Amino acid sequence: MASVELRGLTKKYGPLAVVDDVSLRIEHGTLVCLLGPSGCGKTTTLRLVAGFVEPTEGEIRVGDRVVSTPQKTLPPERRNMSMIFQSYALWPHMTVAENIVYGLRLRKASNDVIRQKLDAILSTTKLAPLAGRYPGELSGGQQQRVALARALIVEPETLLLDEPLSNLDANLREEMRFEVRRLHDEYRYTTIYVTHDQSEAMTTADLICVMNLGKIEQAGSPEEIYDRPRSEFVARFIGMSNVLKGKTLDANTVSFAGVPLRVTGGPLAPGGETAVSIRQHQIRLTPDEPGVKDNVVAAKVMRQVFLGSSRDYMVEVADGTQLRVVTQAGEGVPPGSTVWVHLPAERCRALTG
Repeated sequence: MASVELRGLTKKYGPLAVVDDVSLRIEHGTLVCLLGPSGCGKTTTLRLVAGFVEPTEGEIRVGDRVVSTPQKTLPPERRNMSMIFQSYALWPHMTVAENIVYGLRLRKASNDVIRQKLDAILSTTKLAPLAGRYPGELSGGQQQRVALARALIVEPETLLLDEPLSNLDANLREEMRFEVRRLHDEYRYTTIYVTHDQSEAMTTADLICVMNLGKIEQAGSPEEIYDRPRSEFVARFIGMSNVLKGKTLDANTVSFAGVPLRVTGGPLAPGGETAVSIRQHQIRLTPDEPGVKDNVVAAKVMRQVFLGSSRDYMVEVADGTQLRVVTQAGEGVPPGSTVWVHLPAERCRALTG
């Protein structure tokens, strides 16, 4: 195993920087998710690491080796990396076992080594009963496990996954998230996983790097990214937060809809404008004015939808800001009603990034 380090990595196409001065160190045995919307630069970053694309600036190091610079790029086949694409790219005329050992045969491994490694990987990936089948006889989830087994059996220093679950249906995708994490815990390869799906990243990653416009907006553990977003983009992209804006009154207070709103994440500089995030399920909504006075704002119900286990509200406060609020199912408050929303201070996070 080896660490992977990106130093000032940039890729330009003409004047457009699709990867823009990205620096990141991935310790060996760590699973890192590059998370972001389409066009944010995550797949190009992965292709730079794989050696399919040459950098415009910066360098990539794997362990103590420099594998990419603008002057010289080590070809993919000499990087000891395995890559899994959105399409599983299995040979349709080969059985599961033949697909899995294909890389070992290219490396001219002995029959004894191939047999030992095949038995081990079939057991780990729970594919032994399917070893004699062809890809066309497998479900999408089974084909994905074959692709994972084929990538792992050659014992790469680095495993690269490019949205590997995007072709699966919702139920299979959820199941395979846990399978990817289980296999990572089993083998502990250094892994870079590209996805636009927050749930995949939260389930699989040790470290999440949220990307936007070619840059890493924030890197941290799933808990840190979710609980302590530093920018408006991260707050909106992870967990669909409400983002409020108001004038800063003091180090920990923002004026919102005419009400002083105490927040965390400061200290803030008085006099400017501050954005504050709070998640939909963290807002408390009541039809009667609550006993607490701090961080309470009157609002009008614009929309209410019953979702079985919860209700989804859109409410509007005096300055026209609309907030999305998710509550327990209970009894619904109809549109047009006046309600009170309590924005707990410990849940209101100032965005300073």
